[in-house]
Amino acid sequence: MLGAMKMVARSDGRFSADGAEYRCALGKGGVVAYGDKREGDGASPIGVYRLRWGLYRSDRIEPPATTLQLHAIKPDDGWCDAPEDPAYNRFVRLPYPASCETLTRKDELYDILVVLDHNDGPPISGAGSAIFLHCAKPGYPPTRGCVAMARPDLESVLKTCTNASTLEIRR
Repeated sequence: MLGAMKMVARSDGRFSADGAEYRCALGKGGVVAYGDKREGDGASPIGVYRLRWGLYRSDRIEPPATTLQLHAIKPDDGWCDAPEDPAYNRFVRLPYPASCETLTRKDELYDILVVLDHNDGPPISGAGSAIFLHCAKPGYPPTRGCVAMARPDLESVLKTCTNASTLEIRR
């Protein structure tokens, strides 16, 4: 039976889950204390986060094996990153009148993404949005605050994840 797997992403690029070690990328702004995280700083917030649900690009891949709730990304899917907007740090439909990230990226970063419960509810304006676990670019360059892994590694980890699983971001 699948349990509450505990994963750890470290600022030195190590990711551990279920006794296995992987490589990961964190924010270009380093890691910062949860209360110091600010929108646009490029930092990954230190803390322990639950995995809420996931999205995947059904036009590119099959849904990954996991017990997490998954949804196929649609062309009009977005994520609001405008601190002053009522939908801040929330899934939205595009076009949207405030600043948003488009989830149908041309690159492969969001072929799989998992929403973490950072600044989840109700969101604090400016405390950071769109902190995801997603696919890494080749060479593992830093993210804008997310945790990124090679797609095969992410798929492997997701096989044993549940909604009770946690991801800790630490120094």
